[in-house]
Amino acid sequence: MCLSFFWRSRIYIWKLLEVAEDYRVSIFDLLVGDIVPLKIGDQVPADGILISGHSLAIDESSMTGESKIVHKDLKAPFLMSGCKVADGYGTMLVTSVGINTEWGLLMASISEDTGEETPLQVRLNGVATFIGIVGLIVASAVLVILMIRFFTGHTKNPDGSTQFTAGKTKFGDAIDGAIKIFTVAVTIVVVAVPEGLPLAVTLTLAYSMKKMMADKALVRRLSACETMGSATTICSDKTGTLTLNQMTVVEACVGGKKIDPSANGSLLPPKVKSLLIEGIAQNTTGSVFVPEGGGDLEISGSPTEKAILQWGVNLGMNFDIIRSGSSIIHVFPFNSEKKRGGLALKLPDRGVHIHWKGAAEIVLASCTRYIDANDRIIPMDGNEAMFKKAIEDMAARSLRCVAIAYRPYEMDDVPTNEEELAHWNIPEDDLVLLAVVGLKDPCRPGVKDAVRLCRNAGVKVRMVTGDNLHTARAIALECGILESDADATEPNLIEGRTFRAFSEVQRQEIAERISVMGRSSPNDKLLLVQALRKRGHVVAVTGDGTNDAPALHEADIGLAMGIQGTEVAKESSDIIILDDNFASVVKVVRWGRSVYANIQKFIQFQLTVNVAALVINVVAAVSSGDVPLNAVQLLWVNLIMDTLGALALATEPPTDHLMDRPPVGRREPLITNIMWRNLLIQALYQVSVLLVLNFRGRSLLGLEHNDRSQANREKNTLIFNAFVFCQIFNEFNARKPDEINVFKGVTRNHLFMVIVGLTLVLQVIIIMFLGKFTSTVRLSWKLWLVSVAIGFISWPLAVIAKLIPVPDTPFSEFCARKLRRTSRGSRNRAHGDAE
Repeated sequence: MCLSFFWRSRIYIWKLLEVAEDYRVSIFDLLVGDIVPLKIGDQVPADGILISGHSLAIDESSMTGESKIVHKDLKAPFLMSGCKVADGYGTMLVTSVGINTEWGLLMASISEDTGEETPLQVRLNGVATFIGIVGLIVASAVLVILMIRFFTGHTKNPDGSTQFTAGKTKFGDAIDGAIKIFTVAVTIVVVAVPEGLPLAVTLTLAYSMKKMMADKALVRRLSACETMGSATTICSDKTGTLTLNQMTVVEACVGGKKIDPSANGSLLPPKVKSLLIEGIAQNTTGSVFVPEGGGDLEISGSPTEKAILQWGVNLGMNFDIIRSGSSIIHVFPFNSEKKRGGLALKLPDRGVHIHWKGAAEIVLASCTRYIDANDRIIPMDGNEAMFKKAIEDMAARSLRCVAIAYRPYEMDDVPTNEEELAHWNIPEDDLVLLAVVGLKDPCRPGVKDAVRLCRNAGVKVRMVTGDNLHTARAIALECGILESDADATEPNLIEGRTFRAFSEVQRQEIAERISVMGRSSPNDKLLLVQALRKRGHVVAVTGDGTNDAPALHEADIGLAMGIQGTEVAKESSDIIILDDNFASVVKVVRWGRSVYANIQKFIQFQLTVNVAALVINVVAAVSSGDVPLNAVQLLWVNLIMDTLGALALATEPPTDHLMDRPPVGRREPLITNIMWRNLLIQALYQVSVLLVLNFRGRSLLGLEHNDRSQANREKNTLIFNAFVFCQIFNEFNARKPDEINVFKGVTRNHLFMVIVGLTLVLQVIIIMFLGKFTSTVRLSWKLWLVSVAIGFISWPLAVIAKLIPVPDTPFSEFCARKLRRTSRGSRNRAHGDAE
């Protein structure tokens, strides 16, 4: 009712404008109720309603993301701030300003900071907390046990004497003994707590971020590198992402026959070619610019005009020469009601040609003849069905059909009076059909392969677009989002308004099946993202328009387009795709999975070191009151497994094998069953061998000397050396947790090879030259061989371990199920006893 009132009262408002004095105001001073004139090139300053105008066309791509120009009239009078006037003129009534406009609401929605943690951060917090608690509990238990042993006289020195006997030892010696025990407990905590984990994660993310730049992806938020690897679904925009955002003539029907639009004009009859080129060059609002020096042509105009002009260039059109060869008498601009535009041309021989171009079915209805392949003008009688069939076939493939026609005219029939000429209606009947062309925004090269890679990797690609369902369906079939016509059914294919009408619970259920959403508004895209996230999906969203900003902000990973994307979309995103290509999005997924896999490799490597060192020191401390690995040695081991280990494993490049796995999603545990298997077997081996060396090493290796203290130092040095070599060899195993060949591609990772070599050299220097600092002694060549042999066994042991199958159910989930069953059984027994 309000809209009808505004439209009826537009005449009175216009009369008020005629008597009112025009004056300029800042757009920041506009108020609701102000009247604003608009013309070509202006930017709409606020939201409002069109109250008068002529042929007003608005470019709403900054808000809707669609490049198609929207014509405004009584049926569609609403104007949004930030959009540009592409054609015509008009006057608008301001209805909302500032935060209340569509633009303002978008800005408000993307400025909210949810502070939500990424899936990786949640997992890492859980792992770090668990390990820290275990380390503190074990250290506290060891501290209590050692204190009891010490103060009760059960702790002995290496020579067999008792360290402390109550009432016989000085107070200072007791304090020294207690400090030594406390140092052992602190050392155990240092070994257990993964303090290098944040460093490893940061190094991995930073290295990947740098490498992703080469794959046309600019990372704005570091954690997004990993989160993209966990993505289970990608909600992609159509225009400019899956397609080129360049309307192109892909099919043409000339003289009743289909021709290849990409071919030159040599295949066309001369007369048809000449008339087509003339009509294309003159009957257009676009232009063709040839830069000096012979560079690429620059074509301007609306997407449809640019496509037809490019086809004309392919036919051999010289735009400037054709334009100068005739003069325009009168123009009928494209009219959204008549859906066509035309003009009258005066030729050099005083002849007149009238050219029309517009919606194929409208122009065809005005045609009585056509030119066949032999340049003959043939009556349309009986042949109209042939062209209708061609138009229907194009429309079935969601092509935008445009017909080009002309008719000769007599100069004597053209009005000579300027006033009459200004009101002359260009003849639009008895036309001769020249061509029917089909245009569309084609898919980007490589998009279909990229979508197939995503499908194989378990990532579902969904297309969300403002286009109608027919166009969306055709593009989805072409790029592989819909595999066949059988998939193009509800709710796989759904309109935004239909999805919007469902309840929240229904939206969550239907969202799982949606592959294509057409006619979607910004709010529809946001609702889809929210529904998918509530279903447990890790959602990635691609977009380029301001309208995409809320969905980009809400998603786990927002990917904005670097070329077509607006600044608002880029500010709301986590990653910017520099080439606007969906294939680059798949590369980001590949890198994200590599980041996640590298973090898992490091955690497996670090926990193996932690478990082995922890068990060795705990058992040795409880049994003898001393530890074979002292604080300085453990600091060196920490350096190997933290900083150097992180650098070595973080720089592993992505492999195609990563895209054969299903996505980890939001609930998958960070430490998988495969990692537990590898970790426990390697840790068990290291603990067993090193404990044997600790308790029986002197006798097994012939280290019994008169100086028992020297023998102990030599034994502890061997344990330290063998432990380090176990980590060096196990670092290769950590590269490929689920593959037999751990050396595959190792030579391509130069940093890994350098770090392993550096670790080996530094270990030799520590043992041979830094004995006083690290409490070690020089080892004989035989003991060096023993150390290397102990580490080398890690390789064949890893091969055997990978042949052991593991269940698909995560270990943590398995334990939880067992706990629930036990709890349920206890309740049932208690209930039975009560009865």
